[in-house]
Amino acid sequence: MMESLLQTLLNGVASGGVYALVALGYTLVFSVLGVINFAQGALFSLGGYATYLLMGGRIGVNGAWPGLGLPVALPFGLALLLAALLTALASLLVERVAFAPLRRRGAEPLQSLITSLGAGVVLVNLLQILMGAEGYAFPDGAGALAGLPDMVMLGGARIRTIQLLLLAICAGAVLLLSLWLERSRGGKALRAVAEDFTTARLLGIDSDAMVRLAFALSGVLAGLGGGLVGLSVSLTGPYFGISYGLKGLAVLVLGGLGSVPGAIAGGLLMGLAEALVPADASGWRDALAFAILFGVLLLRPGGLLGRVQVDKV
Repeated sequence: MMESLLQTLLNGVASGGVYALVALGYTLVFSVLGVINFAQGALFSLGGYATYLLMGGRIGVNGAWPGLGLPVALPFGLALLLAALLTALASLLVERVAFAPLRRRGAEPLQSLITSLGAGVVLVNLLQILMGAEGYAFPDGAGALAGLPDMVMLGGARIRTIQLLLLAICAGAVLLLSLWLERSRGGKALRAVAEDFTTARLLGIDSDAMVRLAFALSGVLAGLGGGLVGLSVSLTGPYFGISYGLKGLAVLVLGGLGSVPGAIAGGLLMGLAEALVPADASGWRDALAFAILFGVLLLRPGGLLGRVQVDKV
C-alpha cells in the first residue's frame, strides 16, 4: 500500500515538475509583456524533436526526407542541452516575428496573443512537414541513460530512473531560475522591467534586451521539458507539446498570473491531482486539470499566489 502511494506521489511530482517548467516559460514572458505566448506548446514539441534528432534519431517514412538523420549521435545529456539552446533561438525568432513589430507600434496585447498563436501553428506544421505525423521512440530508449539502471528501488517501490532524472532536472532548473531572479543583477533587472517597462528604461535598464532574455529563458525551459518528456514517454506527434502547453497555461492561471512561486505550486498541485486519478478513470485526467482550475478561480480569482490587482484612479 505504502509502496503504491509512494509510486503515485513520485509520478505526480514528476508530472508537476514538467507542468511547472511550461508554466514558468509562460510566466517569464507574461511578466515583462503582459501577454501570454501561445507558441510555448509548439516550442515544447520542438525541444522533444531536436533532442531526438541530436541523439541519432532518423526521420520516419512520412517525413520530408525519410531515413535522414544528423551525422551525430550525442549522449542524452548533451543532446538535451543543445536542444534547449536551439529552442531558445526559436523562441527569440518568435519574439522577433510575432511580438517585436507589434510592440514597437504600441499594439493591443490581444493582437500579440493572436500572432503568437499563429507562430505556434506555423512551428507545429513545419515539424509535421519535416518529421511526419507518426510517433517516435528515442534511440536506445531507456538505455540512453548510459550507466544508469532502468529501475531503482525507493522506499520499497520500483521507480523508473527517467522519472527521477526528470524530477531532478525540473527541480534544478526551477531552483536555478528562482535564485537567478532573486539574487543576480540580471534577474533584478528583469523583475524591474516586469514591474514597469517604461520606468525600468528610464533607470537605464535595456528593457528590450530583458524582453529577449525572457523569451530565451522560456525557450530553454520548453526545450528541457520537451526533451525529458520525449525520452520518458516518447514523441506521440508534432502536437504532443500542445497538450502540455494547455496544461501549463492552466497552471499559470491556477498559480496566479506572473507569479513564479505560483507556477511551481500550481504545477505540483496539478501533477499530484492527476496522479491520484484511478487508472480506470484515466480518461478524465485532462478534465480534472481544468475542473481544479475552475474550482480554484471560483474561490481565489487571482490564483493561488497571484497578487491582487489594484485599480489606479
